[in-house]
Amino acid sequence: MPFPTGMIRAVRPSGAKTRVALLFGGRSGEHPISCATASGVMRAIDRDKYDVVPIGITKEGQWVLTSSNPDDWEIHGNTLPEVTADSGAELFFARRVGDQALRVMEPGHLPEELGDVDVVFPLLHGPFGEDGTVQGFLELADLKYVGCGILASAVGMDKHFMKLALQGAGLAVGPYTLIKPWQWRTQRDECIAAVEKLTFPVFVKPARAGSSLGITRIDSIDQLPAAMEEAQKHDPKVLVEQGIVGREIECAVLGGHGDERPRASIPGEIQVREDGHTFYSFEAKYLDASSRTICPTDLPAEVAAAVQDAAVRTFEAVDGEGLSRVDVFVTPDYQIIVNEINTMPGFTPISMYPQMWEVSGVHYADLIDELIQLALERPTGLR
Repeated sequence: MPFPTGMIRAVRPSGAKTRVALLFGGRSGEHPISCATASGVMRAIDRDKYDVVPIGITKEGQWVLTSSNPDDWEIHGNTLPEVTADSGAELFFARRVGDQALRVMEPGHLPEELGDVDVVFPLLHGPFGEDGTVQGFLELADLKYVGCGILASAVGMDKHFMKLALQGAGLAVGPYTLIKPWQWRTQRDECIAAVEKLTFPVFVKPARAGSSLGITRIDSIDQLPAAMEEAQKHDPKVLVEQGIVGREIECAVLGGHGDERPRASIPGEIQVREDGHTFYSFEAKYLDASSRTICPTDLPAEVAAAVQDAAVRTFEAVDGEGLSRVDVFVTPDYQIIVNEINTMPGFTPISMYPQMWEVSGVHYADLIDELIQLALERPTGLR
């Protein structure tokens, strides 16, 4: 991949503000949620301390230098924001629509714009952003960035390998079965038999997607083919998870400085109205009022502490850095079952991650500052 000469190590005046590139949008189905996350960060970041460079990625993969007005990237009712090629000037490279070529754009100009970025804040959710791909690009470019590295991002994105990593670290996960695309095509009876061994209801999920996209709850095996079709719209690799009877509890994790251990927030809880959705779906999360978040929870103190410990252990199990949100189930007898880790959780002011830190005593703007400082402290490359 060609990088414009001088792109990485341009010299800036002494005393200049720290320059932060906000990277958002992207090629995944979570594109609009990424835009909304960027809106929240744009609104809260300290402009007296940080010079913001807003970089949007279109659904086709073009990178554009775009608006830093947070109003442009909010969700308005059912209207979802989107980065388009008309959102701003095209940046130093872009993926051509229709082929895989990368090309340098305006090589005499863009290094001047982007070469002296101090840190990148990749506010990307889902594949092609949260899964280690962009993290790998930033490592190659020797650019410091907020959040988890390549491995943690990739493992956190793939629910199958995530569960293997968590089980290897001695953490409890729920019963599940994996269905690879070739298995569904050539061994459908065996796939159905494996799902039938689980206790219904089960949840059919794309293995590498977020924001509850493509997830279907099914109560009988005859519903599996339609649920598989829906999940495979987002990922050919599908996970079928047994439903867990328990409370949906979340805990925010923040990396430690130096050799300090990661920090866990006060846990929060997701509640979905019984007359609303049957689970915490995309619509329940972002488009209607059928769910609510409660923080702090009314868990007994020792159970809340156990959730915090499980969250930190989950973060460490995947070699997490910077931030993550860990979602668990707390069963009626207070067992803690880890559902997943989100290495770039939703980050709007009303998202659970900043809400939990707000209750824990870290305000939203201070949380952004802390994440940037953690990224600046961390070297690129092997560490």
